[in-house]
Amino acid sequence: MDWYFGMKGHIGVDAGTGYVHSVTATAANVHDLDQVTHLVRPDDEVVYADAGYQGVEKRPVVAASEDLSGIEWRIAARKGALRAMPAQDRAIASTQAGVRGKVEHPFLIVKRDFGFTKTRYRGIAKNRNHLNMLFASANWLMRGRALPLTG
Repeated sequence: MDWYFGMKGHIGVDAGTGYVHSVTATAANVHDLDQVTHLVRPDDEVVYADAGYQGVEKRPVVAASEDLSGIEWRIAARKGALRAMPAQDRAIASTQAGVRGKVEHPFLIVKRDFGFTKTRYRGIAKNRNHLNMLFASANWLMRGRALPLTG
C-alpha cells in the first residue's frame, strides 16, 4: 500500500531584498507557529506574518527569548476581521500585505520556474535539503534578474 505523507515548507524572507534566509520543512500536521523560532533571525526588529501566526507573541518560547520578545510582530488580520475594519486600518493592512507578499515570490519561482509543485516524500531531512537547494537557486535567479544587462 502506498501512503501519502503531507509536508510543508516554511521560509523566512528578507523584507528589503526578497531573498530567502531561512528554510524549514515539517510534516503537514505541524502548526506554523512551531517553526517561528527557526525562521526569525536574531537581528530582526519587525516581522510581518500571515494570519496563521496570530498569537505568536504569547507563545512561551517567544516570550522567554530575549531576541524574539523584543520583535514587533505585524500579523495579518483574518478576513472576517478585515471586513469590519475602518477604511484607514484596511489601507494599513493592505500596505503590510505588500511586505508579506515578498514571501510568496520565492514560492512562485520554485513552483513555476523550477516545476516543484509535487514531491515524493523521502523523509523530512531529504526533502528539507531539496527545498534548501531550490530556494538557494531561487535567490540566485532573483539576483540574476535584478542585475542590469551589460554589453
